[in-house]
Amino acid sequence: METVVDGPLLSMRSTLVFLLALLAGTAAGGLTALAGEGGPRSVLAGLAAVGLAVPFFNRLIGAEGSPVRPQGGAGAGEGESHG
Repeated sequence: METVVDGPLLSMRSTLVFLLALLAGTAAGGLTALAGEGGPRSVLAGLAAVGLAVPFFNRLIGAEGSPVRPQGGAGAGEGESHG
């Protein structure tokens, strides 16, 4: 019996978000280990970094198909004339 997969398991964006979070967690755990902390603390630091990095990279990369619009600042529509 064959199993047919219609599409990828994760989108390219999700894969990139998880990959970047994994790299950030590995770096945090490695640096914690190099700082002289024990193995369990290094693993916990890495897992905490992954947990914080997923929403960070998710927001940084943005949703597919949604344009990035500025949230105010100079030239945000106040006093501009499009004449």
